[in-house]
Amino acid sequence: MHQNGVECCDSTCVHEELLQEVTAQMPKEEELYDLAELFKVFGDSTRIRILFVLFEAEVCVCDLAEALQMTQSAVSHQLKILKQAKLVKNRRAGKSIFYSLADDHVRAIIGQGLEHIEE
Repeated sequence: MHQNGVECCDSTCVHEELLQEVTAQMPKEEELYDLAELFKVFGDSTRIRILFVLFEAEVCVCDLAEALQMTQSAVSHQLKILKQAKLVKNRRAGKSIFYSLADDHVRAIIGQGLEHIEE
Protein backbone atom coordinates (compact mmCIF):
# COMPACT_ATOMS: atom_id res chain seq x y z
CA MET A 1 0.00 0.00 0.00
CA HIS A 2 1.25 3.53 -0.79
CA GLN A 3 0.36 6.61 1.23
CA ASN A 4 1.67 9.96 -0.02
CA GLY A 5 4.35 8.15 -2.04
CA VAL A 6 5.57 6.13 0.98
CA GLU A 7 5.13 2.37 1.21
CA CYS A 8 3.01 1.32 4.18
CA CYS A 9 1.88 -1.95 5.73
CA ASP A 10 -1.14 -3.61 4.10
CA SER A 11 -2.73 -4.22 7.50
CA THR A 12 -2.36 -2.87 11.04
CA CYS A 13 -0.46 -5.25 13.30
CA VAL A 14 1.34 -3.78 16.34
CA HIS A 15 4.38 -5.75 17.50
CA GLU A 16 4.21 -5.12 21.26
CA GLU A 17 7.53 -6.76 22.26
CA LEU A 18 9.44 -4.81 19.65
CA LEU A 19 7.75 -1.55 20.69
CA GLN A 20 8.58 -2.14 24.36
CA GLU A 21 12.23 -2.76 23.47
CA VAL A 22 12.42 0.35 21.28
CA THR A 23 10.66 2.51 23.88
CA ALA A 24 13.03 1.32 26.62
CA GLN A 25 16.04 2.43 24.55
CA MET A 26 14.60 5.79 23.45
CA PRO A 27 16.42 8.79 24.98
CA LYS A 28 14.46 11.30 27.04
CA GLU A 29 12.55 13.97 25.13
CA GLU A 30 14.92 16.68 26.40
CA GLU A 31 17.94 14.77 25.05
CA LEU A 32 16.24 14.32 21.68
CA TYR A 33 15.52 18.05 21.54
CA ASP A 34 19.15 18.89 22.39
CA LEU A 35 20.41 16.47 19.74
CA ALA A 36 18.12 18.00 17.11
CA GLU A 37 19.38 21.48 18.07
CA LEU A 38 22.99 20.29 17.71
CA PHE A 39 22.31 18.98 14.22
CA LYS A 40 20.69 22.29 13.27
CA VAL A 41 24.04 23.96 13.95
CA PHE A 42 25.60 21.69 11.30
CA GLY A 43 22.88 22.80 8.86
CA ASP A 44 24.78 25.89 7.71
CA SER A 45 27.55 25.63 5.10
CA THR A 46 29.41 28.65 6.52
CA ARG A 47 29.70 26.97 9.91
CA ILE A 48 30.88 23.76 8.21
CA ARG A 49 33.53 25.77 6.35
CA ILE A 50 34.69 27.29 9.65
CA LEU A 51 34.96 23.84 11.20
CA PHE A 52 37.02 22.60 8.26
CA VAL A 53 39.50 25.46 8.74
CA LEU A 54 39.69 24.60 12.44
CA PHE A 55 40.40 20.94 11.55
CA GLU A 56 43.77 22.16 10.27
CA ALA A 57 44.80 24.69 12.90
CA GLU A 58 43.88 26.97 15.74
CA VAL A 59 43.29 30.35 14.09
CA CYS A 60 42.36 33.88 15.07
CA VAL A 61 39.18 35.53 13.85
CA CYS A 62 41.18 37.73 11.41
CA ASP A 63 42.77 34.71 9.73
CA LEU A 64 39.48 32.84 9.65
CA ALA A 65 37.73 35.79 7.98
CA GLU A 66 40.51 36.04 5.40
CA ALA A 67 40.52 32.28 4.69
CA LEU A 68 36.76 32.28 4.12
CA GLN A 69 36.62 35.67 2.34
CA MET A 70 34.11 36.96 4.91
CA THR A 71 33.94 39.91 7.27
CA GLN A 72 35.14 39.44 10.83
CA SER A 73 31.65 40.38 11.98
CA ALA A 74 30.04 37.60 9.93
CA VAL A 75 32.64 35.07 11.12
CA SER A 76 32.19 36.17 14.74
CA HIS A 77 28.43 35.67 14.48
CA GLN A 78 28.91 32.08 13.28
CA LEU A 79 31.60 31.39 15.88
CA LYS A 80 29.20 32.49 18.62
CA ILE A 81 26.70 29.86 17.44
CA LEU A 82 29.41 27.19 17.26
CA LYS A 83 30.66 28.12 20.73
CA GLN A 84 27.14 28.00 22.23
CA ALA A 85 26.81 24.49 20.77
CA LYS A 86 30.14 23.58 22.43
CA LEU A 87 31.72 22.76 19.07
CA VAL A 88 34.53 25.32 19.30
CA LYS A 89 36.49 26.93 22.10
CA ASN A 90 38.58 30.07 22.20
CA ARG A 91 41.52 31.62 24.01
CA ARG A 92 42.90 35.13 24.17
CA ALA A 93 46.51 35.88 23.25
CA GLY A 94 47.18 39.59 23.58
CA LYS A 95 44.67 41.39 21.36
CA SER A 96 43.78 38.28 19.35
CA ILE A 97 41.18 35.60 20.01
CA PHE A 98 42.15 32.15 18.74
CA TYR A 99 39.56 29.46 18.00
CA SER A 100 39.93 25.69 17.87
CA LEU A 101 37.70 22.62 17.82
CA ALA A 102 36.24 21.90 21.24
CA ASP A 103 37.16 18.20 21.05
CA ASP A 104 37.61 15.23 18.72
CA HIS A 105 33.86 14.54 18.69
CA VAL A 106 33.43 17.45 16.27
CA ARG A 107 35.93 15.92 13.85
CA ALA A 108 34.21 12.53 14.16
CA ILE A 109 30.72 13.93 13.50
CA ILE A 110 31.86 15.78 10.36
CA GLY A 111 33.95 12.80 9.23
CA GLN A 112 30.99 10.44 9.52
CA GLY A 113 28.77 12.90 7.68
CA LEU A 114 31.29 13.08 4.84
CA GLU A 115 31.51 9.28 4.66
CA HIS A 116 27.73 9.09 4.46
CA ILE A 117 27.37 11.53 1.55
CA GLU A 118 30.27 9.95 -0.34
CA GLU A 119 28.62 6.47 -0.35
